[in-house]
Amino acid sequence: MSEWNEGIVNALAYIEENLTEALTVDNIAKKAYISGFYFQKIFFALCGYTVSEYIRNRRLTLAAQELCSSSIKVIDVALKYGYDSPDSFARAFTKFHGVTPTVARKEGIQLNFFGPLKIKLTLEGGTMLEYKIANKEQFTVMGRVQHFNTETSYDAIPKFWQEHIKSNQNTIVCGMYGICMDVDGKEFDYLIADNYIPWNEIPKGYETRVIPAGTWAIFPCRGALPKALQDVNTRIWSEWLPSCKAYKLSGNYSIEMYMPLCECPDDTYSEIWIPVENSSM
Repeated sequence: MSEWNEGIVNALAYIEENLTEALTVDNIAKKAYISGFYFQKIFFALCGYTVSEYIRNRRLTLAAQELCSSSIKVIDVALKYGYDSPDSFARAFTKFHGVTPTVARKEGIQLNFFGPLKIKLTLEGGTMLEYKIANKEQFTVMGRVQHFNTETSYDAIPKFWQEHIKSNQNTIVCGMYGICMDVDGKEFDYLIADNYIPWNEIPKGYETRVIPAGTWAIFPCRGALPKALQDVNTRIWSEWLPSCKAYKLSGNYSIEMYMPLCECPDDTYSEIWIPVENSSM
């Protein structure tokens, strides 16, 4: 088993063993040998839900089992699984199971079970995924910046783009890049940006950011957005990176590069840039 798979197995085991303890993405990610920023991106791409959603669903599953099999008080179950009050626990429990914690104790009540993730060996891949490795000099971008939480970013970032386009801000920045820059593993800045032209003024509400020189794995995406990007993104984390022996992740940022939209959406070309370094370093 590769170091990558071992890391994911370790991270999942760590979560399962500590569901009644305080869990942070950074501590979980350390078990997978990657940063919290990348762990959350990879986890969502592979599973379709966030790390926090997974932890919450596992805790609510175990909480229901304890309520049904023991005389433990609801408040004690709430505190055990990380809820500050019985009310917040009851709201989350009811949303997940469809009944309150008290009702869940009655015989014959139907509850939901969310099982733990497991690594399963299957024969996958065997298909082409284009990429190139390129060294790029440091460059500066200018764009609009918003701060996002990883838990809500998948819905919030498309809204940011829609707002940018509708407000005609694309006359200042057309949106050549969509750039994620990690802040603390759970929060990150996202830029809708273009290359910065030094002799131009920086309009109010816009910022410049420096992208360091380095090596990038660049993956072409062809087809209508956002599906083309999402499909390639999933394959990067599920196929390319786990089996790539020559390179490892480097730098807590990633870039989406967009070409002008085509008249035919299916002909749209875009790229995903992932910073990497030689795995022997």
